[in-house]
Amino acid sequence: MPCARRGVSGEDVAPNTGEDIDAPPPHEAYANAPDLRREIHQVLALGAERDGRQARTVTGPPVDAAVAERARLLRRAALMDRMALESPAPGPIGAAAQTAEQLLRHDRRRPDLVAGPHQPDAITLGPGRRRYVRQEYAAWASTGRPGT
Repeated sequence: MPCARRGVSGEDVAPNTGEDIDAPPPHEAYANAPDLRREIHQVLALGAERDGRQARTVTGPPVDAAVAERARLLRRAALMDRMALESPAPGPIGAAAQTAEQLLRHDRRRPDLVAGPHQPDAITLGPGRRRYVRQEYAAWASTGRPGT
């Protein structure tokens, strides 16, 4: 079992839980995110483009496939996180955890695409996964939303 350390408030904090990740709170991380209804449609469209069910809307230069896939995974995880925040029931919370895990797995394979200060390998237990999504969404949004 990992060694615990003292947290700021004096309680023991296990390393790598993600509880001490300084990710922005949801209202800051998602401050400039589209409203939920619009984001649902955009994330579904990104999935349809990826699967070949819909042609990509060309509005700019070609997008690197790896960057586009990461943007899709990030936006999907952020969407599920936001939905779980709005309705903290087991279904939405489970979906948020699952999509956060998918983003983490992707970022562990492609650490060069990580934008925030905490690398995915620093996140090993559940509580930090959604914080990781918030960290990455805020960093992604601040850099102009590459891959979209």
